[in-house]
Amino acid sequence: MSIKVAVVGASGRMGKLALEVIDGAQDLTLHAALNSKSGLDEVLGADVVFDLTLPEVSPNVVNFALANGMKVLVGTSGWSATKLATLEANLKSAPAGASVVIIPNFSIGSMLATKFAAEAAKYFDSMEIVEAHHAGKIDSPSGTAVRTAELMSEARAGMTQPLIPGVGQEARGQVVAGIPIHSLRLVGVSAKQDIHFGGDSEVLTVSHDVSSIRAYIKGILMSIRYTSKASGLTVGLQAVSENS
Repeated sequence: MSIKVAVVGASGRMGKLALEVIDGAQDLTLHAALNSKSGLDEVLGADVVFDLTLPEVSPNVVNFALANGMKVLVGTSGWSATKLATLEANLKSAPAGASVVIIPNFSIGSMLATKFAAEAAKYFDSMEIVEAHHAGKIDSPSGTAVRTAELMSEARAGMTQPLIPGVGQEARGQVVAGIPIHSLRLVGVSAKQDIHFGGDSEVLTVSHDVSSIRAYIKGILMSIRYTSKASGLTVGLQAVSENS
């Protein structure tokens, strides 16, 4: 049976890609394509609500979906660990069938780079993230960078967290979970993230570079199909791939 998908934020870069992906998949059907002028009630009846809006809009989309017992896939940035904790608590009182899947990045390569970085974080005490995106990306740091820093910090649980020299200096970036993140917004860039680890007489860099948003197609398909059967809260493409 075909999975009916409502895309919220259908007029943006990722929204247009989502429409293309849905149109090209035999097991997916477009239920509704919403833009900034659409009413959220247009998603009612869909099997999956696909949120590709803005950080300030995304919580409204998710809350509407949960209130109506729907399954929502979120590809919008801004869902920090604190917001996820609140969301998980809200899910407990949501109608049966409601679920949320949060994907900071739909790229398979990005998923693996984050996994590698979390493993490397156990062996180094000096680490920083530099992420670069296209000039039109309005939020910083990116959701991917924030999630990467959080997972690196989790991997170091029980270890001594190093003091970051220069905390409070604007040029040192935004510190997330004890790790500085530096954000670049440049014409000519699609998406790139480098995680740098410093050790005694050595530097390790885990690097991932996306040249086109088409790198997200496989992850989008995997996530939509997973969301149609998901329960509770799922965070990250790795969790989706491990449970699909």
